[in-house]
Amino acid sequence: MRKLGLIGGMSWISTRTYYEQINHLVQRKLGKHASVPMAIESLDYRLLSNLESEEEWDTGTSQLVDAARLLEASGAERILIAANVMHRVYDEVAAAVDTPILHIADCTANKMEGDRIGKALLLGMRSTIKEGYFRDRFEQRGIELVPVSASASAEIHRSIVEELKLGKATRNAERTVRTAITVGQQAGAEAVILACTELDLVVDVDANVLPIYDTARIHCQVAADWSMADEVVG
Repeated sequence: MRKLGLIGGMSWISTRTYYEQINHLVQRKLGKHASVPMAIESLDYRLLSNLESEEEWDTGTSQLVDAARLLEASGAERILIAANVMHRVYDEVAAAVDTPILHIADCTANKMEGDRIGKALLLGMRSTIKEGYFRDRFEQRGIELVPVSASASAEIHRSIVEELKLGKATRNAERTVRTAITVGQQAGAEAVILACTELDLVVDVDANVLPIYDTARIHCQVAADWSMADEVVG
């Protein structure tokens, strides 16, 4: 198999999810003793959890660039950023290394385009659902994004930061997300994009009123398939 590199720690919950999911996918194809070659650079989330000013974002970018360079030096042939929000600096990190970086939104948008999804509800942290660095990847493929109300967006953001990133799945967070999905369905959404790697703690990805496109799960699938490509074909 080919070696993967993972920039993690944002949060450690999501990093654990990536490691588990990628290896489960590999085991299903290659047998119960298989595990993917992987290097992980796990960052200190305290330094990245509340970036506001451009100066703070520049500092955060430097940390991800350093992590990507270390992964490249370790022999990783593809790199993943295990956090939706930190894809805000994807272009800067990708430009700093020769190793390709798999973009989480592109992986998801490609799958949705293949499934002919034309309208979707985007759920995640505030910057992910509002800023162009993430939304544009879907809209450029003709996928219309249903807006989330300001109150629902604020509550989901709070739940992610204060609860889900600490591994706490509360009923209040579950109700808030479920209500947002219902409202999105009424507004014509054909699917839901979970653009936060911890939202699966309060959303049943496999059984819901709308198809759920979990960006982390799809990201992991693309990474696992790439790593196994030579093994499976051979």
